[in-house]
Amino acid sequence: MEVYSTIQGLVQGAVSAGLIQKEDQLYARNQVLAHLRLDSFPEAVPAIPEKDLPDLVEELTNYAVQQGLIPDVLDEKEILSSKIMNVFISKPSEVNQTFFEKFVRDPQIATNYFYRLSQCSNYIQTKRIAKNIHYKAETAYGELDITINLSKPEKDPKQIALEKESKLTDIHYPKCQLCIENEGYAGRIGHPARSNHRMIRMEMSGEDWYLQYSPYVYYNEHCIVLAGEHRDMVINRETFVRLLDFVGKFPHYFIGSNADLPIVGGSILTHDHYQGGNYEFAMAIAEEEHVFTIKNFPGVHAATVKWPMSVIRLQGETPEKLVAAADYIFEAWKNYSDPEVEIVAYSGKTRHNTITPIARRRNDEYELDLVLRNNRTTEQYPLGIFHPHPDVHHIKKENIGLIEVMGLAVLPARLKTELAEVEKFLLNKENDIPPYHIAWAEEIKKHHSNLNEETVNKIIQKEVGRKFLRVLEDAGVFKRNQQGQQAFQRFLTTL
Repeated sequence: MEVYSTIQGLVQGAVSAGLIQKEDQLYARNQVLAHLRLDSFPEAVPAIPEKDLPDLVEELTNYAVQQGLIPDVLDEKEILSSKIMNVFISKPSEVNQTFFEKFVRDPQIATNYFYRLSQCSNYIQTKRIAKNIHYKAETAYGELDITINLSKPEKDPKQIALEKESKLTDIHYPKCQLCIENEGYAGRIGHPARSNHRMIRMEMSGEDWYLQYSPYVYYNEHCIVLAGEHRDMVINRETFVRLLDFVGKFPHYFIGSNADLPIVGGSILTHDHYQGGNYEFAMAIAEEEHVFTIKNFPGVHAATVKWPMSVIRLQGETPEKLVAAADYIFEAWKNYSDPEVEIVAYSGKTRHNTITPIARRRNDEYELDLVLRNNRTTEQYPLGIFHPHPDVHHIKKENIGLIEVMGLAVLPARLKTELAEVEKFLLNKENDIPPYHIAWAEEIKKHHSNLNEETVNKIIQKEVGRKFLRVLEDAGVFKRNQQGQQAFQRFLTTL
């Protein structure tokens, strides 16, 4: 009877969450029965203690594995759980109609509705996200956010073997994990299940764009805004138009774009998209440092920002003026070289300079941050001159994209166990510290005389924060020293 109690609990939970109405209960229950190949439902089903929807769905997928309905493989379980939750979600047209009815009243009410729907439908993986380790680290630039990402499940050997053997991996539909064709797609081995996925339609700059949330949100209401057309990431004038258009529609959200070049870009460069959300990062509240004038744009307030990376902040009441000023700065930066500080715009026809732009609203004003980036490599720095340098790779080696630029470290899952071993090392206990952490751990010992059971965890957190600050400083094109800041001024003078 346990499986029937779980089904009943799921149906009742969906009613309580507002996913379905009471009149939909029998229909929904029968749909779930079909997915589990059950032909009937008993008259008397024992009551089930109240549980979260993700826990109930997990119980049903475990039942399917036990009954031999699906193999005990991650992708197969994801496909089934997504299909089960899809029973309780309205069609895209209905979701969009509800969204825009609420949008007319207040954009924030609309996004609250859609965010809640994405959580309750288990599209946003709330149970897995809860596993992440996160805290704040105080620095001279404000509080940086530190996250050790434990939410994405690791593939087991059976899953990896299936992916290698399956000819389904040769299928190129959808073209990528961001394409609109993912909406409602059942999934397959090697491609995530998206039966319970919904997107909000919108127009930006005369094109079809789509709003969704990240399945593994790194901050509050972490959304993705993607182009309807599958095309490469690009930064151009239209990028600024769209970003400011978006915050005009959703003034409670920020939105930004990863850079459009390898090394300094994000993890997906093959589909034009932006990321946003309802969260204030340390960079957003960092203070202005040097106010300057751009002669051709007197209506735009321009300043550099006190931040480890090189940021120009533009402010104004008119989006069109900010677009023009941002485009002017971007075009100047694309062709700017200063070999004295390792900045070279081109190697032959290969461009190295780009930007990471971020837009937000400040009361009645629009604000646009332009983070200057360069992806050049050398023999000394084969992964990038303005990329985390080797001495911080034991903490962070991956690309520094939009989220990190703004002050949120997304650190690898391996650090959960590795930092525990570092703690043991610092307390002179038997440990299995990885060799690449030893030099760092010795430095910590040297600078902290108060290491004990009560203090060691906080000290480790502080030192990880310092390492992430170093990561951002490495990625900054104009360093936070006299030579670097003088070079920054030379560029601003050209404007």
